[in-house]
Amino acid sequence: MRARLAGGTLLWLVLGGAGCGAAAGPRPDPNVPVEAVSDGEIVQFHGRAEAFYQRLSKRRVNTIATFQDPALREYFRTEGAYSDYYANLVQALVDAHFERNRPLEAEVQEFALEAPGRARVRFRMAGDNGLPLRFWSTELEREDRWERVDGQWWIVPGKL
Repeated sequence: MRARLAGGTLLWLVLGGAGCGAAAGPRPDPNVPVEAVSDGEIVQFHGRAEAFYQRLSKRRVNTIATFQDPALREYFRTEGAYSDYYANLVQALVDAHFERNRPLEAEVQEFALEAPGRARVRFRMAGDNGLPLRFWSTELEREDRWERVDGQWWIVPGKL
């Protein structure tokens, strides 16, 4: 898996990240300096991002226990950033009709480095459909922006 991600990252870098500059979504804070990254730091980022999304699977996201999970908060620079991200995620799961707001799986689809110290992660969550007489599953695809600041990768939520 790591070799495939590293190869994909290398290919993305060689191609110059075509088309990523025009992507809509959350924008990084221009007042926060970001850092250049090395290959080892990219591998660390992949591991950190995978761990975050896996932590969201197989648990009810709209509960106080999940909201107060200190391990989830460690991926955000501020409490406000965490609260904004969390509220948006819960609403997205409600809108996608996840049964009990519980994704059964969370899978990273793509890692893309946009600039030194800035990355984008596209991921998919899947679970049971909570609507009556819907026996099939439901899914949600999202994209998060990450920044490397002070030697650590952080999720940068969009504005609500």
